[in-house]
Amino acid sequence: MVDRRKRPPLKPGEEWVWDYPRPPRVERFVGRIEVVFAGQRIADTKESLRVLETSHPPVYYIPPVDIRMEHLQPCGGHSFCEWKGIAHYYDVVVGEKRARRAAWCYPNPTSGFKEIAGYIAFYAGLMDGCYVNGERVKPQPGGFYGGWITRNIIGPFKGEEGTEGW
Repeated sequence: MVDRRKRPPLKPGEEWVWDYPRPPRVERFVGRIEVVFAGQRIADTKESLRVLETSHPPVYYIPPVDIRMEHLQPCGGHSFCEWKGIAHYYDVVVGEKRARRAAWCYPNPTSGFKEIAGYIAFYAGLMDGCYVNGERVKPQPGGFYGGWITRNIIGPFKGEEGTEGW
C-alpha cells in the first residue's frame, strides 16, 4: 500500500502524482503532443488539455481538428467515470492495422469537465508511440487506465502493484 504522506524529494519540473487533486482537474498543456500508429502521425497538437487525478499520470486530450479523424472509427461500448461521465470509444485504423478501443472521448461530460467535450485521448500502450515534447511516453500500468508517464512524472501510479485499495 502506498503511503501518500511520504512524498519523495522532487527536482525542479517533477510532479508527484499523489499531489494531484481528487476530484481531478483539467488544465491546458503548453507543449507538443504526438500520436503515431502504423507509421502514420495520427495526432499532432500544441493545443491539448490534460486531466490530473490523484495517483494517475496525466491523460492528454487532443482537439479533433489536430487529429487525422479518418483513422478513427467509432466502436461499440461505453464506460462511466464518476467525475467525467460517459466515455465513447474509437478503434484506430490505418490500412489493415487496427487498434481496438484505443481512443476515447466524452461527448457530453459533466459540468466540471466541459472543456474536454469532444477532445480525444489515446491509450499509449496501443499506439506505436505517443510523445510529450518529443519524449516517448510509457503507458500507465493496468490496461484500463490511460495516463502517459514521462520522466518528470513520479509515481507509484494507480494500476501498479501496491496501489490497490488506496
